[in-house]
Amino acid sequence: MNKQELIDAVAASAGLTKAAAGEMIDATLRSISKAVAKGDTVQLIGFGSFGAGARVARMGRNPKTGEPLQIPTSKTVKFTAGKGFKDTVNG
Repeated sequence: MNKQELIDAVAASAGLTKAAAGEMIDATLRSISKAVAKGDTVQLIGFGSFGAGARVARMGRNPKTGEPLQIPTSKTVKFTAGKGFKDTVNG
């Protein structure tokens, strides 16, 4: 399912126009992204939680030249599926 198909499904399920459903989904995704970027965890009971993680700096190699290089520290995004979501997927 892509974003447009999600908008169509939400609009049909909630009785909204596609434009309103699209705005609602965009606002939800923006809010989740901003919260995780600030370092907060977003928990949606029954669905899952979104949070930020950290990757430590490490040594790597340039695959083209084999030269060692330093890979800097970076932030990652973690999603942990909730029990209700897992149960739905597992049938």
